[in-house]
Amino acid sequence: MLSALEWEALSLSLKVACVAVGLSLIPGFAAAWWLARREFRGKALVDGLLHLPLVLPPVVVGYLLLVTFGRNGAIGQWLAKIDIVLPFTWQGAALAAAVMAFPLMVRAMRLSLEAIDPGLEAAARTLGANPLRVLFTVTMPLALPGILTGGMLAFARALSEFGATITFAANIPGETRTLPLALYTLIQTPGQEGAAARLCTIAVVIAMLSLLASEWLARRARLRMEGRDA
Repeated sequence: MLSALEWEALSLSLKVACVAVGLSLIPGFAAAWWLARREFRGKALVDGLLHLPLVLPPVVVGYLLLVTFGRNGAIGQWLAKIDIVLPFTWQGAALAAAVMAFPLMVRAMRLSLEAIDPGLEAAARTLGANPLRVLFTVTMPLALPGILTGGMLAFARALSEFGATITFAANIPGETRTLPLALYTLIQTPGQEGAAARLCTIAVVIAMLSLLASEWLARRARLRMEGRDA
């Protein structure tokens, strides 16, 4: 049985991961579409910047978020004027998780978009469909497996985020102590090996279920587009 503090960390992690996916879903698809459909000078640089969180130490990402969204940061000082404070809050933890999960989401969506035959979109345009209608009736349905996969991968990544979160949002019980932070705290506390093992098991199970759900949803979407029952 999980203790009240363990349930608290689990529920907070799920909330943070869901908000992180919600924050990054539309920007992620926009970035993926832009990279898949447009050729422009400096595209490799933009692609590298979008994927930078994958290769940077998460603590560096957290520090950059703190510098940017802190009370004296370039964006944080403007947010503070309207009483929005992100550092050391669960909303800040969601932002950190969204930034770390963003590259995985973009990559999955971009691969799905690049696999779509551009001729299908061109055919829709020749039949009189405007670009927005083509996007919603042709491009997005065909890219649905990649969108679902990207969303689930981002959810799993956000759920396991540690370094950027502890740097930007700290480790505050009941506010920013997500599942990985709670596990870290228990490991540092003598006599809490059992609780640490429980949280570790839960983290593994949730991550595995997220990956399986990603594959299942993508498969159903592909079969539905092919006109077959999943």
